[in-house]
Amino acid sequence: MQSCRIGVLGGAGFLGQHLCAQLGQRGLVYHSASRATGVDARQLDQLLRWIHDHRLTHVINLAADCGGIGLNQRVPADLWLASTLIGANVLQAAQQCRPALQKLTMLGTVCSYGATTPTPFREADLMWHGFPEPTNAPYGMAKLAALFGVRAYRDQYGVPAIYLFSVNMYGEFDHFQPESSHVIPALIRKFLEAHANSSPTVTVWGTGVATREFLYAGDAAQAIIQATLEYDSPEPINLGSGSEISILELAQLIAEIVGYSGQINWDRSKPDGQLRRCLDTTKARQQLGWEAQTLLRVGLARTIAWYRTQLAAQLVAA
Repeated sequence: MQSCRIGVLGGAGFLGQHLCAQLGQRGLVYHSASRATGVDARQLDQLLRWIHDHRLTHVINLAADCGGIGLNQRVPADLWLASTLIGANVLQAAQQCRPALQKLTMLGTVCSYGATTPTPFREADLMWHGFPEPTNAPYGMAKLAALFGVRAYRDQYGVPAIYLFSVNMYGEFDHFQPESSHVIPALIRKFLEAHANSSPTVTVWGTGVATREFLYAGDAAQAIIQATLEYDSPEPINLGSGSEISILELAQLIAEIVGYSGQINWDRSKPDGQLRRCLDTTKARQQLGWEAQTLLRVGLARTIAWYRTQLAAQLVAA
């Protein structure tokens, strides 16, 4: 393990920052890359240069253009194109950099599962329950194509690639822009602003009846590192917390932690997305010996505390 040189694509993202922190804590050599550092995973030549320059033995691909339902509705083609290019280029780079590159880890999304998949979603059900839910299908299909790329590049070229599916993640370092954020940071921002402004009501998208599973990014990082160092199979593994919560209950929980006591209104003209999403994580326990450790309330409290410090720092800077 100590001889590994691990590259993290998307290392500046919120999951990437959790991952890089844990790699550092383990004493592993890693190199973070992002578009800000001049490595755009949509450009094959930049990927090849980065892998060669740092003599990487392992690459973990977290690079993605993604966001909540609103962003998926506004720019579905952009999200599809970015994910398609990233997936294809990373696999091609891994093939060209063999045998020095010993492992490629690709991160997928729960959005790739079919809209009628029985809950909890099992890896074996992946292709047998229809098209992904329409509100984020282009992104989900592009990420699903990367799984078939993993299998194809393993079969034809012997590329040592693995694939992990994750539920929605949250945690410190996430982005909270209302036009593109996922549900947890969007709700945190809404309730913090309402609390600060003493607003009597907060409006939330949908009906609140849809359920979701959320995974703390620090727990996900641990699983990704374990899989990168220990797992070697073309068969994907689900990563999740094993616990569902309705969006209504989630909103109420965030409001409670924030200290907001006003009324929550539901905008039923906005989509709920898929009615239920929850992964079966049996395989992760069996193959990796991994289970999520962070309770949702604990992870939310950490995330809210972190975001509050960011807001305070912005006020001081202003």
